[in-house]
Amino acid sequence: MGKMRTPAIFLGHGSPMNAIEQNQWSESWRALGRELTDVKGVLCISAHWYTRGCGVTAMTTPRTIHDFGGFPQELFEIVYPAGGDPALAQHTKSLLAGETDVVLDESWGLDHGTWSVLVHLFPDANVPVVQLSIDATLDHEKHIEYGRRISELRDLGYLIVGSGNIVHNLHESFRHQDASDGFEWAKSFDTKIKARLADHDFYSLADYDRIDDNARLSVPTPDHYLPLLYVVGTAAPDEPIDIVCDGFQWGGISMTGVKVG
Repeated sequence: MGKMRTPAIFLGHGSPMNAIEQNQWSESWRALGRELTDVKGVLCISAHWYTRGCGVTAMTTPRTIHDFGGFPQELFEIVYPAGGDPALAQHTKSLLAGETDVVLDESWGLDHGTWSVLVHLFPDANVPVVQLSIDATLDHEKHIEYGRRISELRDLGYLIVGSGNIVHNLHESFRHQDASDGFEWAKSFDTKIKARLADHDFYSLADYDRIDDNARLSVPTPDHYLPLLYVVGTAAPDEPIDIVCDGFQWGGISMTGVKVG
């Protein structure tokens, strides 16, 4: 029997505070991390590196980026000291050749969409990490195609991580930070996305405005939603799709986590 593919995962990262809090999501991420053995490296697609054109971090020691405000000092003091992997960056660039010109980036680093979940998946920071940016100029189906092109990395022992949120409406969420459950419109959209995932109906996910009348409330901007498309793009036709965690923060942020393989 050949070596099993390394999974691909999409995690709803939610509030940066999840990096330092012990809650149902951070505990789920730690449990998932204990299952992820023999991972050669991580390629992460984070909602917080949303660019014109496509870049991939190529430095050996990526910096920890604190791209948020208004949170406790403890959060700004976190350093996630994972190394980079220039060879993985170059390989990712080569896999996307013909689709786009990928820039080998030496300036970005690891933003909180990446390190806020990796501090739980790999708390020892002993797995190298590379980020792939989300090209905001693309048609949404193209992000699934990019996922298909980089899926080869899973066969080589690399973990592909998408970090965002299926539902991410900060305006509504900040008004209801004491909400203990999702708003009805948020739950409706999240449930319909899960149904499409269960049916392996991946390309319909790109045209999310047609899935539910609440799409514009649930996805007011596409940056947090699009990492999901890369992850499902890596899926083989017969691979299982599992929901590894769910729930809502502040009513309008879905914490659904998805594992492919």
